[in-house]
Amino acid sequence: MKKIAALMTAALSLVCMACAQDQASETNTWFPSKYGPDDRLGALNNLTAEKTARAAALITTGKTYALGMITGRDTPAYGPREYDVTVLQLSDGSGTPLGENLATGNDDVLDTSVGIGSQIDGLGHMGINHRYYNGVPVSDFVATDGLTQFGTHQLPPIATRGILLDMTKTFGDPVPDGQAFNRAEIDAAAAAAGVTIESGDVVIFHTGKMKATAGQTTLSPGQAGPGVEGAQYLADLGVVAVGADNWALEVIPFENDARPFDVHLTLLAKNGVYILENMVTEDLAADNVTEFFFSLGVPRLEGTVQAIINPVAIK
Repeated sequence: MKKIAALMTAALSLVCMACAQDQASETNTWFPSKYGPDDRLGALNNLTAEKTARAAALITTGKTYALGMITGRDTPAYGPREYDVTVLQLSDGSGTPLGENLATGNDDVLDTSVGIGSQIDGLGHMGINHRYYNGVPVSDFVATDGLTQFGTHQLPPIATRGILLDMTKTFGDPVPDGQAFNRAEIDAAAAAAGVTIESGDVVIFHTGKMKATAGQTTLSPGQAGPGVEGAQYLADLGVVAVGADNWALEVIPFENDARPFDVHLTLLAKNGVYILENMVTEDLAADNVTEFFFSLGVPRLEGTVQAIINPVAIK
C-alpha cells in the first residue's frame, strides 16, 4: 500500500508540474507580438494601400450589402448589455420655430452598451490572466472612463478584400450548434468558394444562425463557428478580422469546457486579429458572393472596448 501511495503521490506531482507548465505557457509565451513589442494595432498592420487597390477591383456591379443588423431595445445581447434611446424636442407642434424660416428639429440621447448588435471586438476586450494583446497588463490601459490603449477610436479605416465562406453548403442550413470550423473545414469551404485566403483579408462565415433566430430577444445558447485550430490557422494566414452571422463568432458549446472563449483569446490576445459579431450575411450567401470589397470605418468614440458597426460589402 505504501508503494501504491508513493506512486500516486508521484503521479499527482507530475500532473501538478504539467499544470504549472501549462499555466506558464499560457501567460508567458504568446507575446511579444510579431509586429513588435510596442504594437497596439495587431493584424491591422497587414492592411496596405496596394491591398486596398486590388480589393477595389473586385467591384464589378456596384451592388452594396449592409452587414450590420438593426440594433434596438429587443436586440439579443450578452447581459447586462442593453440599448435605449431618448428623443428630445419632440415634434408635437407646440415648440416655437426658429427664425423667419421657421426651423424646427429633434435631438436624441443614446444610452447603450457598445458590445451589442453588429459589433467589432477591439484588442482590449479579452485577455489572458489580466494581460491583453502583446502582453499589456490591464493596469496599463483600463480606466472606468475609457481605455487609454486599444480604444476602438484608434483603429484606421478597414478597406480590403472580404471573403464569405458559406458553411451551410456543407453542414446544412442552419449549421448545427457545436459544429467547429477548423483548418480542414476552412480549406474545404475556401476551395468550394474558389478563393484563396490571403494576408489582409477579412473572413466572414455564413452559418444561417441569424436567419434561424430572427425575432428572438434572447441569445441562443449554442452556435457553430471556428475552433481554436481554425482561428490560429486564419491568424497565421494574416487575416485582419474574422466574423460570422452569430453573437460570439466561435463554436459553442466550446471545444473544451475548461477553456471558455478560447477562440476569442486566440484571435484577440495572442494574434491581434479582430472579431466581427452578428454580421448580416444572408443576402451575400443568397447571391453566391464569395469575395467582395469590404469597407468599415469604426465609430471614433474615445476609449471604447467595442463598437457597434455597419460594414459595407460591395460587389
